This record gives sequence, structure tokens and C-alpha cells, in this order.
Amino acid sequence: MAPGTGAGATATITATGTTGTTGTTGERGGAERVPVAGKSGKPAKQRDAFFDNAKYLAIVLVAMGHAWEPLRGDSRAASALYITVYSFHMPAFIIISGYFSRSFDMRPDRLRRLITGVAVPYVIFEVAYTLFKRYADNDPHYPFSLLDPWYLTWFLIALFVWRLTTPLWKAVRWPVPLALAIAVLASVSPDIGDDLDLQRVLQFLPFFVLGLALKPEHFQLVRRREARILSVPIFAAALVFAYWAAPRMNAAWFYRRDSAQELGAPGWTGVVMTLAMFGCSLVLVGCFLAWVPRRHMWFTVLGAGTLYGYLFHGFLAKGSRFWDWYDAEWLHSPGGEIAATLIAASVITALCTPPVQRMFKFAMEPEMRWAFKRDAAEIAKDRSRAGGRG
Repeated sequence: MAPGTGAGATATITATGTTGTTGTTGERGGAERVPVAGKSGKPAKQRDAFFDNAKYLAIVLVAMGHAWEPLRGDSRAASALYITVYSFHMPAFIIISGYFSRSFDMRPDRLRRLITGVAVPYVIFEVAYTLFKRYADNDPHYPFSLLDPWYLTWFLIALFVWRLTTPLWKAVRWPVPLALAIAVLASVSPDIGDDLDLQRVLQFLPFFVLGLALKPEHFQLVRRREARILSVPIFAAALVFAYWAAPRMNAAWFYRRDSAQELGAPGWTGVVMTLAMFGCSLVLVGCFLAWVPRRHMWFTVLGAGTLYGYLFHGFLAKGSRFWDWYDAEWLHSPGGEIAATLIAASVITALCTPPVQRMFKFAMEPEMRWAFKRDAAEIAKDRSRAGGRG
């Protein structure tokens, strides 16, 4: 899943309501910003380390989950970890994405950033992933399609749709129950099809809408010491349940890309599973956020690059299957599983670093001024600057 996220693009998250892209979920900057004094004496903006830390840790879990997927057949422990992580890592990304989309409206500059930060990377990586599959998987006729997201790009198209509908969710009286009702209906509607991964768009929608409804004080609740203490037995219980459920449950429920009928279950189970997973995901997201550090850490700076890590690690995650890396017997031992986990964490960390961001900013955060008309506010600002110099 991922899951999460980016700025005006991402998979991610940023502050004050702009819509840029440097993260995995939301607005430009990828984190809540607070005013501080700058050199000129005017208020400057500083990122909230909590949200950058949350994004980085969540994207590491995404990479680990992808590393564990081929190991599930031989390891019940890997299956339990996989199910547990998949129950909350993408919901966490999506909730934070919604939280930092609260100020989104149809203002021209925000629409431009939505296009350049989400739509354009979607097109670029959909093409790149298709070419990769053609040659790495020896499938030269695999079709190009912007309507059928391949692998990780579903999150970008979902974020695009969710953010465009933000004004609607801000206008209705009960947005979260309405979004949850839509998700329930999607889960029992096998005719929705695969176009734009609409099942995922609709089934993950409640998390985004919940993020829109959250306020800063809600995040303060999970930062309390009591929340951290309570999260330990809850996570332990989740792992025990996942260990029991691993051989009995279809993990595809957590992908939210199919209806109940498509998973071979009766329609009514879609209603039950959607509501149950929503509740479980919220509890585990809260437990996860309770343990996210609030202070600046060595990895805090990487929170601004989670969309880069998310999209680029997909080539290695899929390549490991195309090139049969998991055929090595040692990987299916406890030591091999630990090694795969550490490699995944190291790779995703490297892909979130500032050098990678600078190298690929042209694709992830293009300015594309040539493609847009200048609005009246920009023209007035330029005239004001010109007058000041005169």
C-alpha cells in the first residue's frame, strides 16, 4: 500500500494548506509548520518534526511489508507481521494526507500544485513502471494505460481524486459516516471494475475524510504518555491475533482493491469487514502515532522525501520477484527474513535522502510554469515588486 503519499502529491503530508509535494501525502513541505522568528524579524515557518518522523517510519513499514510478502508462504511469523503492518500503514499515510489537505480549495495555485505534484508524477511513473514490467518481466506487449494504475501508482490517482473532492467533504454535515457508507457500498459492488483503481479510492476514502476532520488537538491525544503505555498491549494483542489469523484469513482484504464477491466471500461480509477493519486500523494508527518521536531525529529530514522512496522502491520490490531473488533458500530462514527486513529499511532510507530528491525533483515536483496561465494575484504581486524596485 502504501501508503503514503506526497505533497501536493504524495503519498504525504505538509502543513499550512498549500498543496506541494514533498512527502507522501499532502502539502508542500510535508509537515505541520509553526511560526518562528527569521533573520529579518518576520515570522518564518518551521516543520513539525512529529509529522516528518511519522512519514518516514510509515514508509519504512511499507518497504518492510513488501519485503515480507514473498516470505509469507514459509513463515507464519512473517505473515503475522505482514497482516499487522498492512492493517495500519496506508491508513496512517492517508489520514495524515487528509489532515494536511484541510485548506485545499479550487484556488488556481493549489490546482496547479495538485497537477504538478500528483497528476504529473502519476503519468511519469505509470509510464516508467509499464516500461519496467515490459523489459524486466519479459512482457514486451504489456499495455500502457493511464486508467489502470500499476502497482504503487494507485495512491497518486487516489490522492488526486480525494483532494479534488475536499470542498465537498468540508461542506457536508457528517462527512466521515458518509464516506464510510460509500466504502461499505464499494465493498459489495463487484461491477466497479479496475479503472483508476476505484475500489481502493472508495474503500480507503474514510481515512482521508477522517484526516480532513481532525484538528491539532486530536494528535496531541496520542502523544500522551498514557497512550504510549496503552499501545504496547494493544499491539501485542494485534500480533497474537494476526498470528492466529495468518493461515485462516485472506490478506487481500487489507489491500481494499476488490469487493467481497471478488474475494470469494458473500456480499454481507464486505459490510462487516469494512467496518471492522476501519475500527482496527484507527486503533493501530493511534498506537503507531503514540510512539512516533516528537523531537528532531537523524531521520526527520527524510520525512520530506517519502514519496520518492515510495515510488522508487517499487522498482526493486517488483524486480526482486521478476529476477527470482527470493528463490535463494537462505532468505527463507529466520536469519534471511531479518536480513530482508534490514535491506528493505536501508534501501527505502537511501531513497528518501535529499540527494535523491534533488536528482529527481524534475519528475516529482516539476514547476511547469509554461503550462499554466498566470492568475491575477501573481500579476499584481509582480507589479508590486516592480514598483518597489522603481
